[in-house]
Amino acid sequence: MEPAFVNMEKELEKYFDRLWPICRSITGNGLRESFRILQEIIPLELTEVPTGTKAFDWEVPKEWNIKDAYIVTPEGKKICQFKENNLHIVSYSVPKNESIDFAELKKHLFFREDLPEAIPYATSYYKENWGFCISYNEFKSLSQEGEYKIFIDSELKNGSLTYGDLLLKGDTDKEIMFSSYLCHPSMANNELSGPLAMAFLYKKLSSLKKRKYSYRFILAPETIGIITYLSGFGEHLKKKLTAGYVITCVAGKDAFRYKNARRKDSIGDKAAAHVLKHSNEKYDIENFSIGGSDERQYCSIGFNLPVGSLMKSKYQEYKEYHSSLDNKSFIDFSCLAKSVEMYYNFCRTLELNEKYKNLYPNCELQLGKRGLYPTTGGTWGIDIENTRKILHLLAFADGETDLIDIAEQRKLSAHDFEKEISILLEMGLLGVEK
Repeated sequence: MEPAFVNMEKELEKYFDRLWPICRSITGNGLRESFRILQEIIPLELTEVPTGTKAFDWEVPKEWNIKDAYIVTPEGKKICQFKENNLHIVSYSVPKNESIDFAELKKHLFFREDLPEAIPYATSYYKENWGFCISYNEFKSLSQEGEYKIFIDSELKNGSLTYGDLLLKGDTDKEIMFSSYLCHPSMANNELSGPLAMAFLYKKLSSLKKRKYSYRFILAPETIGIITYLSGFGEHLKKKLTAGYVITCVAGKDAFRYKNARRKDSIGDKAAAHVLKHSNEKYDIENFSIGGSDERQYCSIGFNLPVGSLMKSKYQEYKEYHSSLDNKSFIDFSCLAKSVEMYYNFCRTLELNEKYKNLYPNCELQLGKRGLYPTTGGTWGIDIENTRKILHLLAFADGETDLIDIAEQRKLSAHDFEKEISILLEMGLLGVEK
C-alpha cells in the first residue's frame, strides 16, 4: 500500500475521532463546531440562514441546542443519558422537567426489537415534541410502576441554519460538484464518512497544478440544507454544472454501489461507470430511485441536475443504519480512503475526457518520421502497444466521439491514453473539439 494512502487513513481517523462525540442536528452549535473542525481541511465559507426563511415548499426551522438530558427511574437509576450517548435524545426535543408514569413515558420511547442492543436514531424537526431512544433490552427491564423523572435541558429559538460551500476555480467556469451532509449525531458511515471524504477529496484536487473544471463543494444539513441552497443557487447550477455527486455512506466494507442521476445523459454517470469498470473493485450500478440522500433534491424535476452518488454500505441496506451500531467498529478507514481515491479518479477521467479531433484526417499519418513508429517495417518494437494506442486514437478522434468511448472500444481505461494524448497534442497532431 502506498505511503500517501496509509497517511490518508491515519488523518481520516484523527479527524473522525474529533468529530465523533459532537451532537449535531440540522441547526445549532454542534453543527457549527463540526464545521470549524472540517475547515482545518477544507476552507468552506459558512452561511447562516435565518429561521423562517422560505425555500420552495419548506421553511428553515428554529435553531435547536441541547446541554443535557436523562431519565430517572422509580428506583433512582439514571438512564438514557445524553452525555453518555447523544443518540439517546430525540433530535429537536423540547425542554422538559417533570415526572410521569410509565404509560405516558412509553409514548416517548423509541427502540428497535430487531436490534435489541442498539440505540436507534430519531428526530422531530418540524413538530415540537420530545422523546428518548433506548435499547430494546433496557426497555424490557423498565418497571411499569412508579414515576419517572424526565429532564431535558434544551432550547428551541429563532436562530439560523448553517451551511458551507466553496468553489475551487479551474480554467473554465464549467463545474463539477461534490455535496455531502452534516446533521446527524454520533454515527459513522451515515454521518461522518461523507464530510470527511469530501474534505480529503478537496485536498487532492486543490493540489493539482492544472484543472479544466471548477469544483464546487457543498456541505449542508441533509434535505432542508440543500433545499435552502438550491433556492439560492439552483439556477446557477442548471447553467454551469457538468457533473455532480452526493457523497454519503462511503466507509463501509461492502462493494461499491453507484446510483445514477435521474436524467439519462449524465457524463458524470458515464465517467463513474467507466472508472468502476476498470478499477478491479467489486461494484454495482443502479438507476435513480426515490429515497436516499440529497440527490433527491438535485435530481428533482425542476432542476434535473446530472447528480449521482457512489457509496460503500448503502443507506437503509445495512442493519446498523440509523443506530448506535453505526459506529467506528462498523467502518473501515481503508475503505473510506478508497472511496476518496475513487471519486478522485472520477475527476481525473472527467478532466481528461474530451472529443478529440485528428488534425490530419486524410489517411494515416507518417508516424515513423516523428519517432512514433518502429523504424524497421514488419517488426514490433518494445513500444508497440503505445503505437497501437496512438493509431487507435487518431483513427477514432473525429471530433464527435469522446475519449471514454474511444477507450472502451479497446477495452482500456481512458487514463491508459493519457501519455499518448499529451504527445499528440504537443506535436499538433490532435486537437480538442470546442
